[in-house]
Amino acid sequence: MIISISGKPGSGKTTVANILAKRLHWPQYYIGEIRRKLAAKRDMTLQEYNKLGEKDSSTDTDVDKYQEKLGKTKDNFIIQGRTSFKFIPHSVKVYINVDFSEGARRVWQSLKENPVARNEGDIPTLTECKKSVRERIASDKKRYKKYYNIDVYNKKHYDIVIDATKKTPKEVADDILKRIKIVSR
Repeated sequence: MIISISGKPGSGKTTVANILAKRLHWPQYYIGEIRRKLAAKRDMTLQEYNKLGEKDSSTDTDVDKYQEKLGKTKDNFIIQGRTSFKFIPHSVKVYINVDFSEGARRVWQSLKENPVARNEGDIPTLTECKKSVRERIASDKKRYKKYYNIDVYNKKHYDIVIDATKKTPKEVADDILKRIKIVSR
């Protein structure tokens, strides 16, 4: 079984994926981390890389080919990525939703704790973070509509939709496992 996780910025996708991978003793793959590293190699922030991606499809298609290959050659793993549901269609597709303001607050908190890993540049206030998150969502929608004719934020693509606004990552992970009837080891 493969569990693909997508959702809004700040919904807790990474933390939930970490919890699931640990409980199930499965490897996990994080497409956003790969894209952040590719951006850094070009001396770009993630936002700049996303903007480049609006004109240069390779910023997305290269990692999408990678995850498609994973889906065809491996099993029993967690993958976190906005387009994973499309490129691994046989996965259990999970979407984690969050209220916009709460998601932006969580992103901003994460930026303050580890700005280098997030590679999102200098975002000094929560107001600026909200602006950045809106721009990221708009860029995602533009790129994925242009290249794949999909809206990754449309919940109809997913098997399981969970609102994490008032839930801890552990509660979200528990809910996912319960819904797919996997008992952690």
